[in-house]
Amino acid sequence: MAQSKKSQSDKNTAPPLPEPLRVAVADSHTHLDMQDGSPEAGLAKAASVGVTTVVQVGCDLDGSAWAAKLAGEHEQVHATVSLHPNEAPRIVLGDPDGWSGQRRGPGGFAALDEAIAVIDELAALPQVRGVGETGLDYFRTGPEGVEIQQESFRRHIALAKKHGKALVIHDRDAHEDVLRILGEEGAPERTVFHCYSGDAAMAKICAEAGYYLSFAGPVTFPANHHLREALAVAPLDRVLVETDAPFLTPAPYRGRPNAPYLIPVTLRAMAAVRGLDEDAMATALAENTARAFGY
Repeated sequence: MAQSKKSQSDKNTAPPLPEPLRVAVADSHTHLDMQDGSPEAGLAKAASVGVTTVVQVGCDLDGSAWAAKLAGEHEQVHATVSLHPNEAPRIVLGDPDGWSGQRRGPGGFAALDEAIAVIDELAALPQVRGVGETGLDYFRTGPEGVEIQQESFRRHIALAKKHGKALVIHDRDAHEDVLRILGEEGAPERTVFHCYSGDAAMAKICAEAGYYLSFAGPVTFPANHHLREALAVAPLDRVLVETDAPFLTPAPYRGRPNAPYLIPVTLRAMAAVRGLDEDAMATALAENTARAFGY
């Protein structure tokens, strides 16, 4: 029983501070609104180890407004705004439990129209640097949700191009359709695959298209050879690093709370894959993130 309690305690305990980076970097994708403590405390903790900039990602209407407000108050924070792929079916179908088994009412996509109009207004703000995370998630959607996700994705692509903002993509179990829709709609000039989950072959396709690939904690997991192979072949000037905190905590802290201050753990693992010293890796990642999000 004591061992069980200790294990549970470890899961709830924040990992220790890593050795600070000598070259400042950005967390290209985080959710401060879902993390313990105040945003200011999280930003200060991150800055103490060299993570001096964060991209705060909005996933629904309230979260997007919150992201824009936070970015307006803190110069080291840049916002993105969106309806997450799993949020769009909730809006259309009104099904908080996964939108399976319910059909669209007479209103059709009217609710999506209204929500996209709000995202459109937020995307025009100067502190909002991206539209997303948008895209497709076939892991958590039923058959009817696919059509809605794809329509929402197309509308977010249009918004990113309208406002000249980066497009931030969530792609889970949907590689072929994500790439197809980007091709059909025409990708924005700056397109970021958040928490890249494809293999080396897909990384080469993305490289040819000029997309950015952002790597998170899973690149450090021992079983994920395909992610390290993708990182190895991706052009260095198209690689980003992120936490997706509070999710996807890097090894050896997997399962414990994630936060932007853990970026150095993932960055050092990425540097090892690329055969670079950490300063060179940090320099490249910092430059890439600023270019991708236009700050």
